[in-house]
Amino acid sequence: MLHQKLNIEVDYQKLGLEKTGDHQPTLECYVPYNTRTPAVNRPTVIICPGGGYAHTSDREAEPIALGFLNQGFNCFVVWYSTTSSAENIVHFPTSLFELATAVSMVRANAEEWLVDKDKIYVCGFSAGGHLAASLGTLWNRDFLKDALGFHNEEHKPNGLVLSYPVILAPTNGKPAHYGSFANLLGDKVTDNEMLELLSLEKQVSSDTPPAFLWHTFTDQLVPVRNSIDFAAAMADAGVSCEMHIYPYGPHGTARADDTTSVDGNLIVPECQEWITLASRWIKSFN
Repeated sequence: MLHQKLNIEVDYQKLGLEKTGDHQPTLECYVPYNTRTPAVNRPTVIICPGGGYAHTSDREAEPIALGFLNQGFNCFVVWYSTTSSAENIVHFPTSLFELATAVSMVRANAEEWLVDKDKIYVCGFSAGGHLAASLGTLWNRDFLKDALGFHNEEHKPNGLVLSYPVILAPTNGKPAHYGSFANLLGDKVTDNEMLELLSLEKQVSSDTPPAFLWHTFTDQLVPVRNSIDFAAAMADAGVSCEMHIYPYGPHGTARADDTTSVDGNLIVPECQEWITLASRWIKSFN
């Protein structure tokens, strides 16, 4: 298996992006060697760990990649920039530009990595789910594609896998995760125009790629309404989605088994099937 980390190169100064600190975003590659003749291009999952836009969780990175590898996918983890301290401040749209660049990198190297260019899916968790859904809903906006010089949809994911995603912005009493937006927006966290843009259920359109969502009903940190409202917006836009709401389980279960447990917690047997279900959903698109 090819396992390496590649720098995600973004010219922050040229793009006028707000970023301090020396964190270098990277794309971590998990690409199985070809064992078939002739070679067959594989569907690919690009993973965005969660962490409230304050860090990126190890639990929602390599263990997830290993799960999808077992299902026959290439996998990549995007270690995007976050606001981790007073010295490391990153605000919108910096991490979105990094993810868009990462998707374009995977497409550009499709031949070498045996990537099916029409089956590139972005999988995000919690705030990483917000990042994934941001690319899915905003990929065609001028501020993104023009700034990065994308004109051929090379940065557009073919689908989204959203795991207990942050979707709703903290407006009008919505069940939002305020901390994610505070880290993402800084002193613009009360800016109504920014909150409207980043309340992603409002940004779904017919250009949004299909989505697979899963959540637990008892998630108190990022309430299930985040996924429900996004799925409802997908239905209103006529875009296909599959959603699973499990009856109980805390936030941040990741694989929901002992590979991602914390002190024996976050193990929810009912949720452990989600990678299998998401893989089946991806493979259903011929």
